[in-house]
Amino acid sequence: MKKVLVANRGEIALRIMRTLRKMGIQSVAVYSEVDRLAPHVRFADEAVCLGPAASSESYLRADKILEACKKLNVDGIHPGYGFLSENATFAQQVADAGITFIGPGIKAITLMGSKLASKETVAAYDIPMVPGTDHAITDIPAAKTIAEGIGYPILIKASAGGGGKGMRVVSSADEFEEQMKRAVSEAESSFGDGSVFIEKYVTSPRHIEIQVLADTHGNIVHLFERECSIQRRHQKVVEEAPSAVLTPELRARMGKSAVDVARSCDYVGAGTVEFLLDDDHNYYFLEMNTRLQVEHPVTELITGVDLVEQQVQVARGEALSFTQEDLTITGHALELRVYAEDSYNNFLPSTGTLSRYIRPVGEGIRVDDGFEEGMEIPIYYDPMIAKLITYGSNRNEAMSKMLKAIEDYKIEGVETTLPFGRFVMHNEAFQTGQIDTHFVKKYYSDEDVKNFEEPEAEIAAQLATWLLEQRKGAFHPVDVPASSAWKNRDL
Repeated sequence: MKKVLVANRGEIALRIMRTLRKMGIQSVAVYSEVDRLAPHVRFADEAVCLGPAASSESYLRADKILEACKKLNVDGIHPGYGFLSENATFAQQVADAGITFIGPGIKAITLMGSKLASKETVAAYDIPMVPGTDHAITDIPAAKTIAEGIGYPILIKASAGGGGKGMRVVSSADEFEEQMKRAVSEAESSFGDGSVFIEKYVTSPRHIEIQVLADTHGNIVHLFERECSIQRRHQKVVEEAPSAVLTPELRARMGKSAVDVARSCDYVGAGTVEFLLDDDHNYYFLEMNTRLQVEHPVTELITGVDLVEQQVQVARGEALSFTQEDLTITGHALELRVYAEDSYNNFLPSTGTLSRYIRPVGEGIRVDDGFEEGMEIPIYYDPMIAKLITYGSNRNEAMSKMLKAIEDYKIEGVETTLPFGRFVMHNEAFQTGQIDTHFVKKYYSDEDVKNFEEPEAEIAAQLATWLLEQRKGAFHPVDVPASSAWKNRDL
C-alpha cells in the first residue's frame, strides 16, 4: 500500500495522515470548498476538492471520492469516523473498484449497523443483554403489552439509530403511545427506517466500551476499556481509560465478551463494543461501532499501540504482532472533546472565527485538532474543534494535567466546552469515580459553571492588579485581604 486517500476532514484526517507519513505511505486529502485552507489539506501529499460546503455535496459523495482514487492511483481508503465510515454500500463500492477499504468487511458493517441484527448475531455467544424485544415493533397495542411485561421504565430505541436519535424513555403506560409515535417518526426522518424495539431502561448506567482489534488470520484481541459516561444529549464529552470501577476480573469478562462480539460477525480491523454497566456491576451489550472511535487516543496512551497503524497493517493482510497476553495497562489517560459550544448556555452551538488559538504543550499533553488561529468554525459539520488528551502515571496525575492543559488552552472568538471540562475535573463525583450517564443532569447547570468560574475570575483580577502595581514600581502595598485566594495559591 503506497498511497491512501483519507475520506474525511479536520482533526481525524490530520491524525490519520500523520501515521501514514510515519509508515512511509503517501496521503491524499479530500476537502469541500469551505475547507480548502484546512491543515489536513496542506499536510497531505495531494488533495482533491469534492464540491461545495454541504457534506451531501462533498464528503458524502462516494462517486467523487472513487473518481479521485482512480485518477491518483490510490491503493487504499481510510474513512475515519462519521461520514461514510459505517456505510456498507460505500465499502462495497470501494472493494468493487479494486481499492482496499481500511476497515471491517461489509458483513460486519451491515450486521452491526442494525441494533436488532446485532443482538441476533451475538445471541449465540451468551453475551449479557438488556431485557427487551429482539424484533422490530410497529403495533402500538402489542408493544404496550410487551412494555408492561418488561416493566417500566422502558426505552424505545430506533434499530438504525445512534446519537440519541429515535430514542425515548417511557416511565409509565400513560405516556407510552405518544412516545412510541415520536420515536418512530424521528427514526424515519433521521435514518429512513422507522423500526424500533423496546428494552428495559437501566436507570443509572455507566457507559463502558471495549476496544477490539482483529486481523484476517483469526486473531482477535481487546485493548481494555474506556469510560464514556460524561455525556450531553447522549453524546460523549469526557472519556478516560481505564475505568475507575472495573476490577481485573470484570475487565477480563467484558473483554472476552467484546472479542466474542467481534468473532460473531467475522470482524476485521479496529472496532469498539459498547456496554452498559449498572450499579451492581452487571454489564449488558449495547452495540458495536465498526470504525475508529473519536476517543481512541486514550487507549493508545495506556497501551502504547497506534490504532491507525494497526488498521493499515491489518488491511494489508498482516497478522497482529502481539497477543492478548502481551497487552497491559500503563498509566491513565483522559480526553476532553473541545466543542464550539457554549458551556454557559446549555451547550448551544457557537459560531465565529478563532481570533486567538494557542495549544497547550507539555509532557503528557496531546492535542488532536484540525484548526489554526484565524480560521472560521464552519456551520456545516460537527462543531468539535479538538480533542484534548492528557496522560499520567495515575488518574489523579492525568486530571491534574488536564486542568493545567485547560488553563493553557487559549481559544477566543467562539465559546467552547473548556469551562465544562474544568467543572468536571473539579467535581467530587468525578474525582471519586462515582459517575454515570446522568452526570450532567445530576451535577451540571449553566449556573453551576458560572458560579464555579466567578471565584477563578476574581483571583485572576486580583493577581492582574498586583502585577500591574509591581510593574509601576509602586512602593505601597496593594490593599488585598490576607485571606485573598491568589495569595494562598501555589504560583
